[in-house]
Amino acid sequence: MAVLAVQAIRRMRGGAQSQLMLGADGRLWIVKFQNNPQHIRVLANELIATRLARAIGLSVPAGEVIEVTPWLAEHTPDLFIDYARGRRERCRAGLQFGSAFVGGLIPGQVVDYLPETQLDEVHNHTEFAGMLALDKWTGNCNGRQAIFERRRRERKYRASFIDQGFCFNAGAWDFPDTALRGTYPRNSVYARITGWANFEPWLSGLEALSEDSLWSIAESVPPEWYGGDVADLERLMERMSLRRGQVRDLITSFRHSAREPFPNWNQSRPVVVLRAFAGDPPARDFIM
Repeated sequence: MAVLAVQAIRRMRGGAQSQLMLGADGRLWIVKFQNNPQHIRVLANELIATRLARAIGLSVPAGEVIEVTPWLAEHTPDLFIDYARGRRERCRAGLQFGSAFVGGLIPGQVVDYLPETQLDEVHNHTEFAGMLALDKWTGNCNGRQAIFERRRRERKYRASFIDQGFCFNAGAWDFPDTALRGTYPRNSVYARITGWANFEPWLSGLEALSEDSLWSIAESVPPEWYGGDVADLERLMERMSLRRGQVRDLITSFRHSAREPFPNWNQSRPVVVLRAFAGDPPARDFIM
């Protein structure tokens, strides 16, 4: 059952031009509309990828279907989508995608950037490896985005992984895999990875996810988010089922890329070369 939106609060930053809205359940939701400038399928992508991530234990905000009534859409002055060349259109009423607002009604401190010293101390730092596995599986064609929340009286931040709209190659629903797609822009989050064990339990979790779980998630997507062609959705999920066996190869491709993201990965070398020093790799806004 969809959560009813009762109030629009403000527009969020980002290409989808999402709106922060209050739901009848008393929670705040970041709402992406069907007529967003990116593609209607990004709503389906968000719901599917978010629920896949939660199914294997990753820290992503809850994702729900949000109902925006025609009355609310028509009587909220700022509920508009801006397109190129000055064209403007009212946000469409109906079923939209909502991502739970990190921090809720009484947030602590939420930021989208941390300096290296604090990034290295993020409470759930290890989940960057799990999210990499999920992004490779879902063919995320965007850079991985995360925000960081520190609740009151807490010293360390916790990462929440946001914006799954460009999984499945956005509106294309295909998988043009490349080594650097779906990766976090700062290598430091991967520096502790020393082997496949660091991808657990998330990698084994997605590899073992049942067909019933995949189809249950797919069936929760409103048909209007993918044009009502169930065959398209079925093909997507069939590809996802097959791709579970390719994730390790996709991670390996990233591992051997020019970024050298895993400097501490244990591996045998034909010639042992001691590296006394390793240069730091090149070192962004909470957007939806």
